[in-house]
Amino acid sequence: MSGPARMRCVYVDLDGTLLGRGASLLHDGQGNVNIDGIRAVQACLRADVEVVLMSGRRRVQVFEDARLLGQRSFIFEAGACVVLDGEEHWLTGDLMPGEQSIAEQIERSGAPAFLLEQYEGRLEYHEPWHVEREVSHLFRGLVEAAEVDRLLAERGHHDLRLVDNGVVNRRSQALAALPHVRGYHLVPVGASKAAAVAKHRRMRDYAREETFAVGDSREDLACAAEVGAFWLVANAVAHDPSIREAMAAHENVCVAEGSNGTGVYEAVVSALMGTE
Repeated sequence: MSGPARMRCVYVDLDGTLLGRGASLLHDGQGNVNIDGIRAVQACLRADVEVVLMSGRRRVQVFEDARLLGQRSFIFEAGACVVLDGEEHWLTGDLMPGEQSIAEQIERSGAPAFLLEQYEGRLEYHEPWHVEREVSHLFRGLVEAAEVDRLLAERGHHDLRLVDNGVVNRRSQALAALPHVRGYHLVPVGASKAAAVAKHRRMRDYAREETFAVGDSREDLACAAEVGAFWLVANAVAHDPSIREAMAAHENVCVAEGSNGTGVYEAVVSALMGTE
């Protein structure tokens, strides 16, 4: 009887997962000094496990983070593009960069302005991180992504969808009445972290059981369908208890006891040891 497959790759989210308060790799979610995220990356590198960062952040940000970890592949803007050894692989369908960026094409469609008007008091741009983006329009607020997608389709924007990328900590006074605030990406319908993970895995010729992923949002959770095991860090459930209902759609999801980098380290150790 063969043992567990040797792990060859981990896909890990940045904000709220590998990173702690203030987007720090050296602090936990409460701002205490914590190096478990670094220990997790170190363990992967020593075991020859590729570390692929997947994030809603802009290309230049994720590129620099990946470079600091010695990695040549990464996923940016919520799965809009996979960069493999410096080569771009877009997952944006008919919307492709050219004379205009994909973000500019989405702007011209009128969809962002429509959503801001429709959900006034519940949705706003996620300043200051919403500028200089190649693909997505980045919002914050509190809306139901599925409801927004239906509304977009009714208005003829069948090629767009809203991605729920988890809890964020910044808001303006216009959103003061909301119980909490989440980050959202308006992206081409074919763009997703799960699709990007599948694309990278195929190009690297990794078997599904040779990969695992760690995240903190529903968009991250969808990657469970493309990897051998998926881990939610504990803070994901603390911030959104209803995410446990979404977990029921997958048989390979675990919830770490630790939050942020500590949860990532827990997932890495368990995966490398062949335990759950």
